[in-house]
Amino acid sequence: MFSGLKSANKGTIKNDIISGVIIALVSIPISMGYAQIAGLPTAWGLYCSVLPVILFALFSSSPRYIFGVDAAPAAMVGGVLASLGIASQSAQAVKTVPVITFYTAVWLFIFYFLKAGKLTQYVSTPVMGGFVSGICTTIILMQIPKLFGGTPGTGEAHQLFIHIYQQVQKSFNLPSLLLGIISIALILLAKKFIPKFPMPVAVMLISAFLQYFTNFAGKVGVATLPAVEKGLGNFILPDFSIISPIKGMSVSLTIAIVIMAETLLAEHSFAMKGNYKVSDSQEVLTFGVCNIASAFIGGCPVNGSVSRTAMNEQFGGKSQITSLTAAAVMIVILLFCTDFIQYLPVPVLTAIVICALLGAIEFDLVRKLKKINKKEMWIFIAAFLGVLVFGTIYGVIIGVVLSFVNVVIRESDPPRTFLGVIPGRDGFFNMKSNPTAKPIKNVVIYRFRAGLFFANVTEFREDIENSIKPDTKCVIVDAGGISSIDTTGADTLEALYKSLKERGIRFYLTEHMTQVNTQLRKLGLGYIIQEGAVRRTITSALRSQGLTKPYELELADGETITYIPNFKEQLMYEFEWAFGTDAQEQIEAYTQQIIDHANRKSIERGDLFSETTLWDALGSFDEDILLESLEMHLEELSKSTGIDVDKLGALLEQRRERIYQYIKNADENTFNKLRRHRQETVQRLKKHSPELLRHLQEYHEKAVSEEKEKEKDEIKK
Repeated sequence: MFSGLKSANKGTIKNDIISGVIIALVSIPISMGYAQIAGLPTAWGLYCSVLPVILFALFSSSPRYIFGVDAAPAAMVGGVLASLGIASQSAQAVKTVPVITFYTAVWLFIFYFLKAGKLTQYVSTPVMGGFVSGICTTIILMQIPKLFGGTPGTGEAHQLFIHIYQQVQKSFNLPSLLLGIISIALILLAKKFIPKFPMPVAVMLISAFLQYFTNFAGKVGVATLPAVEKGLGNFILPDFSIISPIKGMSVSLTIAIVIMAETLLAEHSFAMKGNYKVSDSQEVLTFGVCNIASAFIGGCPVNGSVSRTAMNEQFGGKSQITSLTAAAVMIVILLFCTDFIQYLPVPVLTAIVICALLGAIEFDLVRKLKKINKKEMWIFIAAFLGVLVFGTIYGVIIGVVLSFVNVVIRESDPPRTFLGVIPGRDGFFNMKSNPTAKPIKNVVIYRFRAGLFFANVTEFREDIENSIKPDTKCVIVDAGGISSIDTTGADTLEALYKSLKERGIRFYLTEHMTQVNTQLRKLGLGYIIQEGAVRRTITSALRSQGLTKPYELELADGETITYIPNFKEQLMYEFEWAFGTDAQEQIEAYTQQIIDHANRKSIERGDLFSETTLWDALGSFDEDILLESLEMHLEELSKSTGIDVDKLGALLEQRRERIYQYIKNADENTFNKLRRHRQETVQRLKKHSPELLRHLQEYHEKAVSEEKEKEKDEIKK
């Protein structure tokens, strides 16, 4: 319990309370309308906005999701009543609905014990986005008739369009429509230009005061909410003789499935946007608790609310303080302010709901998928249209089936392991299959052998998070087996990277193919490459972390041993591998940052890169390339450091000479490759910048001469 409240702090509580007040006010028409659709008197919708909401705040693992009376379960209960031949809002309906709610809760508890909520982890980001967008669009279509004086519709898209047409013929009221359109325009304009101003509340209060003082709605035929008696309702014991247990369980099964699927999918969608996690099992248990509570106050099944959660996001709510505030405000309204409700114009409240739903439709995700993965874009569209045309359950089924067709092609349970080193042997080894392999102290090295996508990304993140100890300083992923990353994988990778960064743990992705870096840039994760979290090898990642040979190995009993590996440092171009066609641009950016941050001391001690915030612990090849780039900017570097241009040139050439000697001693073939690259540079300068080449040759001769003098002095000593 209380995990949804843990994110509350002094910095967020103000927004939580403001958001809670707004949600309570907006919930008045929503809850009353959906209670009516479920076959109950309108006041019951307000009663169900207190105790179930409080319990959700206390039990839920989601800090930001909002619960209450909502469209899909209400419409389904209304359908059950119709199939049983029970008139809506009759005494029989008031007795029957709580029984249906009770059996719905029983099913949710069964789902909890069966751990059925885990099925949602196999639903991809496009399916979740299409599903949520379909739900939002469906509710908007339900609400549209209320803008012009009609009654809300139920059913799928074709039924809703027919209902809208019929309501236009039957109940169209121009002043009502104008009031609704003006309200929508004001809210959307405020959201764009003054997003922190609570325009929905302002519009609601202004219209209520105008109605109170002028009765403008009554004069032009605009509908207002019905009056509600004061009080919080009563606790009741459902009359189980109304429906037999077998009948009750059969008619409530689909309602329970919709509550679980719709709410979990929407919760995961908002959690991914907000970079937090929810527990499927905990949420299903919470749904059961809330619905049991609703049954014992005579209410209808309650569900997660996409529209109210979207509104919570809009006004910056960060914890379940929002839900507790909303419940508290609703209590105050029911006890002392029910007279206020009858002055609220229906078109204004409908406009507020529609604007909140428009903000939750995933337009950005469609555009993103169109650019990077059209297959996932069509999965999104299929889930969206499935919800609109066939309803919630069939929409989810269509999207999931299409997703699993994609999963069949890939591995959903990839081989993965943690790596260590074996004294006396080169390389990194599977610690599970090699008992003598030991982990490097403070380091987690994790190998993942599959494309990173929605069906295996949970294992990827959980493996890493479960391996972290209090003293862990860096996590290195051997991504040699990762050939592709989808949007869900990218979202999780970004969330993991940010989470580890906040905890002071460095994260590195290594050993993978260049195309993965290209995908990361397309997915909007190019910044993690620039920040040095993507390195070509495990050893370069260790070097970046400041861990150079010898390594300190951690034994099972907590003791450590020192190990010096025999393998040569891998000498290769990392910039070209990491940045692809943007490599030259990044080299220029790094060069400029060196110039901006360099100082006399760092140059004279040969530490050119210590003050930069980009990549660190560069390999010899990349350092040589950067030295070339710096030589093209000697005048700028001289102004930045106050060092004479000739002396700077000599210092850079000294640094290059040491690099060349190191590479020559390490690997003759690599040295020859580097020398050929240098000869190509000389030919290019000879053609385009002969004067600069002459100076560089002078600097080189001077540097070689100084190095020889140093060697003579050392021999003498």
